Order: sequence, then C-alpha cells, then structure tokens
Amino acid sequence: MANTQQTKRNLTLFGFFSLTASMVLTVYEYPTFATSKLHLIFFLILGGLFWFIPVALCAAEMATVNGWNNNGGGIFSWVSHTLGRRWGFAAIFFQWFQITVGFVTMIYFILGAFSYVLNWPALDEKPAIKFWGVLIVFWFLTFSQFWGTKYTAYIAKTGFVIGILIPSVTLFCLAIAYVVTGGKLQVQFSAHAFIPDFAKLNTLVVFVSFILAYMGVEASASHINELKNPKRNYPLAMFILVILAIFLDTFGGFAVAAVVPQKELSLSAGVVQAFKYLLLYFNSHLNWLVKIIALMIACGVMAEISSWVIGPSRGMFATAQQGILPKIFQKTNKHKVPTVLILTQGIVVTIWDAVLTFGGGSNNVSFFAAISLTVVIYLVGYLLFFIGYLVLVFKKKDLKRTYEIPGGTVIKSIVAICGLIVSIFALLISFVPPSSLPTSSHHAYLYVLIISFVITVLLPFLIYEYYLKHEHHSISTPKHMLAKDINPTTPPIARGEHHIIANSDEKNIQ
Repeated sequence: MANTQQTKRNLTLFGFFSLTASMVLTVYEYPTFATSKLHLIFFLILGGLFWFIPVALCAAEMATVNGWNNNGGGIFSWVSHTLGRRWGFAAIFFQWFQITVGFVTMIYFILGAFSYVLNWPALDEKPAIKFWGVLIVFWFLTFSQFWGTKYTAYIAKTGFVIGILIPSVTLFCLAIAYVVTGGKLQVQFSAHAFIPDFAKLNTLVVFVSFILAYMGVEASASHINELKNPKRNYPLAMFILVILAIFLDTFGGFAVAAVVPQKELSLSAGVVQAFKYLLLYFNSHLNWLVKIIALMIACGVMAEISSWVIGPSRGMFATAQQGILPKIFQKTNKHKVPTVLILTQGIVVTIWDAVLTFGGGSNNVSFFAAISLTVVIYLVGYLLFFIGYLVLVFKKKDLKRTYEIPGGTVIKSIVAICGLIVSIFALLISFVPPSSLPTSSHHAYLYVLIISFVITVLLPFLIYEYYLKHEHHSISTPKHMLAKDINPTTPPIARGEHHIIANSDEKNIQ
C-alpha cells in the first residue's frame, strides 16, 4: 500500500463496517458456545469489550504510522518495526499457521452435517473415516483454487447467503417460535446462571472459543487509511460490530443450548441437531427439511473454506518476497497462485488432521482440541502484537500517525494491557480440560494440545535461523490490499492482507 498520507479516504462508515461484518455470523461455533449455557453472555461481553476493542484500537493506530504500510503493512510490518524482524515473522507465521488447524475444525463441522444428510454416523464418529473425510474435502477445495480465484469471491458470497445467512436467520426465527409456543428449554434461568464460577477453571476454558469468534479484526483495521473521518467512524464501527456480535452469537449459542440436551450435544453437528429438535417440534414429518438445511450449511461452509485456501497464505508469501522463506516459496503458477505455499499448507493440514482426529479420539475431544489449538497459536501472535504496541507508545511515541487512541499514554497503556491480560488468561486457561469433556478424555486433550503448541511456537524461530544462514534474494516489495480488493463475506481471520505478486512487475497483482 502506498504511504498512508497518499491513500484516498473514500470508504464510508457502512462500507468499512461491511468489511468486518461477516465475523458476527460464526455458525460453526454455536455448539461450542452452547456448552457454556447462559455463561455465553458473560464470555461474549468480556471478550468483546476487553479483547476485541483493544485489538481493534491498537491495530488502527499501528496501521496509520507513517511508512509502516509501505512494505505491505499488517502484523508482520507492525511487529517488525517495534520488536524486530524475527518477531514480525513469528507473528505473521502464527497468523497463518492457526488457520491450518482451523481448516480441520471447519471440515469437522461439514462432516457432521453430511453424516446427518447421508444417515452415516460413522462419518462423524469413526476416526479413520473422519480422517479421510477431512482429507477429501480439503484437498478437493485446495486443488480447485489452482486455476485461480476468478470465481472464488462469487462462490463465497453465494455460499455465505445460502449456507450461513439463511440458515442462521431460520435458526433464530425457529428458536423464537419455540420459546413463544412453550417449548421445553434445556437451560435454566437464574441469577448465578449468567456468571461462571471462577473457582472452577474447567468451566472457563470454553472462553477460548469466544476469543476465536473475535479474532482477525486487525486485518480490517489496516483499511482505516481509506476511511472517511477515522477518528469518529472507526471507533463507532467497532462498537457497533461488537454489540452486533454479542447479540447474534448469544442468540445462536442460546438457540442450540435451549433445545439440545447437553449430554447429546455434538460440537461438530450441534447446529444440525438444533434444527432437528426445532423442526420436529413443529412437525414430526419435517426430517427431510432438516437434511436440506444440513446440506445448505455444509455447502456454505465449503464455499467459505474455498476462499480461505489462498487468503491466509498471502502473508507468508509476503515474507517469501522479502527472502525470509526459501526462494521456491516465491513461485506462482500462470494463474498467480503460490502453488508451493498452498501445497505446503495442505501437507500441514493433513498432519493436523491425523494428530487431531486420531490423537483426540472421540468427536468432541478432537473438535475442542482443534478450537483450543487454533486459539493458542493465534494468541501468541497477539501477545507480540500488544507488546509491540506498548513499544510504540513508550519508545516510538514521536512517530507520526493519523489515528491515535484518545486519552494519551495512560489510556493507550490501559487499553493495550487489558488486551494483553485477556490474551494471557485465554492462553493459560486453554490448557485446562473443559468440563464438557469426560474425565477419561482429559489426557488425550492435554497431550494433543501441549505437544502441538510447543512444536508450533518453535517453528518460526527455527525457520528464521535457517534464513539467517541462507539468505535469499527478495523479488519485490509486498503490497497491501485495498478495501476494493476485499471479499467482505470472507471473515477477516482468513482473508489475508497482501497482494500476490507473480513477478517483478508490480502491476501484475491479484
């Protein structure tokens, strides 16, 4: 992206809001939210006000520092300028690597829907069948992107409407009708039901799934340089977004928790279970409609994943352009797809598929371990992000920027420290087996999570050490994507912030 001062500010409040709004419909997380019952309201408010808002505000300020977008911008640039290039690479690596686990989580959700449509429970329950199911879906979607992303945005938008938006609205309406007509609720309302017991750590671990719902906003924060009247419109857009997210995610989680008994709740198929209970409550002959909705959801999430295949790898491609990765990772095919990076990503996803499916054992263990692992990987990147922001506040305060968190150094520090503390809390609590898992599964959950986390944290530093010994030539300077280049139906967490430059001709971008 050009210098922030040269960027035209033609993005309205609504236009900016629409870039991030897709993150408020996280339908595949509703069953996980449902495991916390009415505590979900507390967790959503805690995560929204004390984590999401700090990330959004700190990212916006870092994005407008003069010159920090000239080399592509984003978390790689921000952390590199504050903590050093090694840490910047680690931050962008974690931002990419978390999505390789996230692919497995989302495909588990797809398999849960297909298992109901096909009346084939083994697809969601038998590890061997589940493993191959994930591989088939993921590699099919991966190879479909090798011919370019010309139609990906259209497919993603259509899939979002048919498989995410329509089912979500239908679920909300059915849940309201269920409650109004006196349907039996699986949750009990009381004063203590809304506040979790902080003495029981295993009831707090579900908080990590709520953090996941808010992740990725820093990708949209970069577009503050295009926003009209950013001092007013940016905070307003973020507060509207967090209120909407709290409302819709509360509704979605409650819709599942209210009708599906906790003992029967499947984290991968919970939404389909909710539709089954709701539709059969109104008419016992509507099982065929449940299958249609399940198919819509499965196809919708598949369409969403198709737009995720290349998106997150854009950041890693930017590091390859700067020579941090071996030169082979700079290669693209004639459709400007970074094939080596995408194939490497596929190999990593295959490994995660094996580790989580066979290591986790039961359906809910592997699903929750996948969510927790996704979050802890990304949170390490956020720790670097917040520390980098504090360095900006205290050691680089004289750098010019077009947006600043109001209130001076004290307020800036409070905002960043709030985000940092919540990040540390979420990171630590992830390693406590959740109360929703049987005691017999606790060791499997911990083994998978701890070993995977340690290896993941070490990887970017080992790669960077290799880079120091075998320095490679860069091919071009990374370019940040503008708002007009963004597919708004792709959540920020999986979008990517950089153009893919196929050769030294900087006009040849996608």
